[in-house]
Amino acid sequence: MSQTIFFDDGLGQLAPLTDLRPAFDIRTGAFTNLERIGVGLQLSLVGLWVPPGLVDLTRDRHDVLVNSVPDLADPILLINGRCPLPLREIDDLAPGERLVEQKSDQTIAARLAPAEARRLLEGEPVGQTVLFDKKVLLSRPWEVRSVRDLAIETDLKILAGMSRRDVPAGVAVVGDHRPMIHPESNVCPGVTLVCEDGPVVIDRRAQVRPGAIIIGPAYVGPGSTVLERATIRSHTAVGPVCKVNGEIAGTVFQGYANKAHDGYLGDSWVGEWVNLGAGTTNSNLLNTYTPVIAQAWPGMSRERTEETFLGAVIGDHVKTAICTRIMTGCVIHLGSMLAGTAPVSGCIAPFSWYTDSGCAFYRLSKFLDVLHTAMGRRDIEPSEAYLARLRELHLRSSPLFEGIAGT
Repeated sequence: MSQTIFFDDGLGQLAPLTDLRPAFDIRTGAFTNLERIGVGLQLSLVGLWVPPGLVDLTRDRHDVLVNSVPDLADPILLINGRCPLPLREIDDLAPGERLVEQKSDQTIAARLAPAEARRLLEGEPVGQTVLFDKKVLLSRPWEVRSVRDLAIETDLKILAGMSRRDVPAGVAVVGDHRPMIHPESNVCPGVTLVCEDGPVVIDRRAQVRPGAIIIGPAYVGPGSTVLERATIRSHTAVGPVCKVNGEIAGTVFQGYANKAHDGYLGDSWVGEWVNLGAGTTNSNLLNTYTPVIAQAWPGMSRERTEETFLGAVIGDHVKTAICTRIMTGCVIHLGSMLAGTAPVSGCIAPFSWYTDSGCAFYRLSKFLDVLHTAMGRRDIEPSEAYLARLRELHLRSSPLFEGIAGT
């Protein structure tokens, strides 16, 4: 096994995906980038390297060295956390070589001695260049959509070896692919698993309630619940401890999110601790059938995404009121509260408080009160590192609301 350090180089504009996690912890399918590549290439993780603002959070979540290079005898494999796929070219790197994305001239991976590894992690382009002629590094939040299908299909192949049980009585299976149902999950009578185009995976302690339809390839993560009469369409990956309902298509949930009511959600990415009010619905296709134009950050130029089907990017701790409408390609940043009757469109700044009266800056104390209540419902206490990061991001967002009163 290659001794490996995953690193987040902080390049691109990936917020809100990377507000509260490094790039390698983004869920891009059933797995995060780190999980998929680590298992797919059979790696041994010896360290992580992240931007300064994420060091303490990363130490909370991972029991390995953070921003320190171990003194090993053998070369270390360094992998950019913005790479979502276990590329053969990474595994094929010889000592002293660096795999570079040709278009961006950015490092995908390298295999270097510890001293050279540190130099690369500190920003020096070390190693003999091996060019990779396809785009693979995530640089915008909506690019999770472009890798979603391959990522999920790769993950379900990895999961083919997981413990499983027979299909419970009263559960209908359509198609030739075999569903994978964990022995500790609960799939109720009256559920339909459509496995014509790929398997459906129901992971440990997940529940699927009566009348739900899940169309593969699809994944329901540990401790998550698919509620009664939900329709989960293909290439959806529900991370851990979520509740989902309504119609969901091609959407990745990072985890710990609620979409417990009717409403359509398609071709989207949903962060942690999101709550979508009843009837919240998004558009994932323009009436002109043209590629979606999106904006990654307030003040940045709008960009052509090359995606015809693109829903919303919904950051951590976003809340929507009942019947909220979210327009095609909308990017909703961390901590926003959306409670207006007009459709939500474009790029919503972090900690926005939207009502029919306009947009205000979400007061930090009020935001944290809601956060503690929401996380407490799942018996989770936010760490001091987590709260410190939120305070930092709130302070950093305040210039976006200059001259606007808080609420």
